[in-house]
Amino acid sequence: MISLQMDMVQYDCPYIDTTVENDVSFSAKQWDFNPARELLETRIMVRGDDGGALDNGLATLQEHDNMRGYELIRREGDVALIRSRIGQTDAMRVIRDRDGYITGPFEIADGSETWHVGFDRRSVADGALSALSRNNDFTVESRDSMDLEEYSDLMRNVDAATTLLDGCRELSAVERDTLRKAVTGGYFTTPRDATLSTLAEEFGVSKMAVSKNLRRGERKLLGRVMEAMEELDADDRG
Repeated sequence: MISLQMDMVQYDCPYIDTTVENDVSFSAKQWDFNPARELLETRIMVRGDDGGALDNGLATLQEHDNMRGYELIRREGDVALIRSRIGQTDAMRVIRDRDGYITGPFEIADGSETWHVGFDRRSVADGALSALSRNNDFTVESRDSMDLEEYSDLMRNVDAATTLLDGCRELSAVERDTLRKAVTGGYFTTPRDATLSTLAEEFGVSKMAVSKNLRRGERKLLGRVMEAMEELDADDRG
């Protein structure tokens, strides 16, 4: 199996076009493709920088030429869950024609989309990339080849991996940046190369604010780590 993570820019995708014109982002891990009607249906989360940005983003999305269906399922402030249907894009057609398959969630922001796609053979993956380059812009951010044992291990532990990924998504931008800077700066090493004081100075906030952001981020991630460990233990027992 060849697994690719790609930063994709499609020129016929409603979600990407919407993030170009509005301060919104999309994330989805549930989708269904209807080959007869060439429609992709998703339940997708939409997040705006504020309520007004979300209003504008949803309006832009509904008016896009390639939108085939739209339903607002739930909204809370600047976040909404929608059910939408779009026509098959050029990139989707290329992936499907070459027996490619989606291996991870869609993340769309700032005019591009993170794709996780897989192919059974290297030669097929190379051919798909060549075909994609004709009408789309993309960057291959990672390319991994897995043997059967590695692939089997991934399939057995996909729930645990998803749990960890969900934990990362639950972090706010501030919590994510604070944790990243704490790790890279050496806050968690012994002896510490970074302190609450140096982190506070870096972000221009108080030590108490940095401490709160670290604790909140750690609590969210560690909670998900415990869930993932329980899922792994359950698989081992099963």
